[in-house]
Amino acid sequence: MSKINLLTGEIQSGKTRLCLEVVEAARRTGTKLGGVISPAVFVAGEKTAIDLLDIQSGERRRLADSLGGRSSNLFTKRWSFLPEAVLWGNQILEKAVPCELLIIDELGPLEFHRGEGWVNGFKAIESGDFTAALLVIRPSLLDEALSRWEVDRIINLDDPSQSHLSGKAILQSLIENF
Repeated sequence: MSKINLLTGEIQSGKTRLCLEVVEAARRTGTKLGGVISPAVFVAGEKTAIDLLDIQSGERRRLADSLGGRSSNLFTKRWSFLPEAVLWGNQILEKAVPCELLIIDELGPLEFHRGEGWVNGFKAIESGDFTAALLVIRPSLLDEALSRWEVDRIINLDDPSQSHLSGKAILQSLIENF
């Protein structure tokens, strides 16, 4: 049975960093991975863009620029998303399952409220064709995620008792039932 785990926390709480640590630990154990991670790009200490990382191949491309940069038809308050990168991400997510560990960083307002962004991420999750999933969800969207899926665990990086968790520890808890 597939286990869904949510990783949540406010902006800059370390969600993406933790996902990258989980991927690194999973690779060392030979865990079959699928999914995407969206690491921030910083220039002079300021977050100026977001990249997209295919965790299976390791390929990385630009996903979004701050609104002061390029503009597209797909945007949020802070980011302008590159349509070709969103398409690429959805292609990755379409092929992400079956896998042992599915990671999607992140499912946000684009997906939950607008039906845009990682729409194939929802399809991958709903397929249940994975052993465990680690889904990055903003705190403001937790209730919507909980009403959509049966969740086994919520890892909240805003909770001091969970903020110290390492990628290795999280991976161990995710794969203990593989």
